[in-house]
Amino acid sequence: MNPIATTASARDIQTDYMKLLVTQLQNQNPLEPLDNKDMSAQLAQFSQLQQMENLNTSFAQMLDSVQRSYASSLIGKEVAFRAQAADGTLETRTGEVEEVTIGEAGKILLRIDDQQINLADVISIRD
Repeated sequence: MNPIATTASARDIQTDYMKLLVTQLQNQNPLEPLDNKDMSAQLAQFSQLQQMENLNTSFAQMLDSVQRSYASSLIGKEVAFRAQAADGTLETRTGEVEEVTIGEAGKILLRIDDQQINLADVISIRD
């Protein structure tokens, strides 16, 4: 399970807070109303959280774009990469990148000599 998928977004948290706030306002003691400063501070924190979440999303999209561009630049180049040997150990192999594809969950895969490897498994590059 992806831990990010189970984390509530800033918008969800803010919506839940607003529902709680409305319920609290409906049931408050008229002689002791809520403090406006506390509500304003909490709303400001939610706004900051949402802005940080948007910034993280933008950075993730930019990183994805850079990785795809980088992977494309490897076509025709010889790379060394880690691969699992028949006995289960990791070994270093080399080969020319023939194709770049996007696999499940957006993983960038390189086709080298009829095998697909993750971009993250590349350890060196030669022209």
